[in-house]
Amino acid sequence: MAGFQHRNRRGSFKPREAQHKINQLIRARSVRIVGDDVEPGVYSITEALKIAQDKELDLVEISPNADPPVCKIIDYNKFLYQQKKKQKEIKAKAVKVVVKEIRFGPNTDEHDYNFKLKHAEKFLGEGAKVKAFVFFKGRSILFKDKGEILLLKFAQDLEELGKVEQLPRLEGKRMTMFIAPKKKK
Repeated sequence: MAGFQHRNRRGSFKPREAQHKINQLIRARSVRIVGDDVEPGVYSITEALKIAQDKELDLVEISPNADPPVCKIIDYNKFLYQQKKKQKEIKAKAVKVVVKEIRFGPNTDEHDYNFKLKHAEKFLGEGAKVKAFVFFKGRSILFKDKGEILLLKFAQDLEELGKVEQLPRLEGKRMTMFIAPKKKK
């Protein structure tokens, strides 16, 4: 295990802590053994190590909190590889939420509004959330009611494709609203 090393903040090397206790690092007096081609049961640590040595494999502590600790006889590097592979699969299956932003001014004209509405429809169709906001420059903050009306009209026009997750809310010079796509049946 001493072969695993990494650099610390100062650039010097130091041994990395093992993720699992293996072979001589296991301190329990007796362990429960599981694994391929092994008779499951409770063994003393010396017996368990001898069985692992005879098979030219490692004794890896899998469940240290069990009584007695559960160990598996397996090639440790292969075990680590399989765990990394499982983590990658879990990460790949995780749903990634994409948020697309659409920006309006308080006095956005009809053509620009329709253009941005079409983009929002496309984004919701692809399964992305839409963050629509009205940005107020300078004195245009006086028209915050116009901005709110614009965002509510926007939400109403997208009613078939998405549902409002957050109603228009003023944060500084921005009035923001979130629309999430509706689940397809």
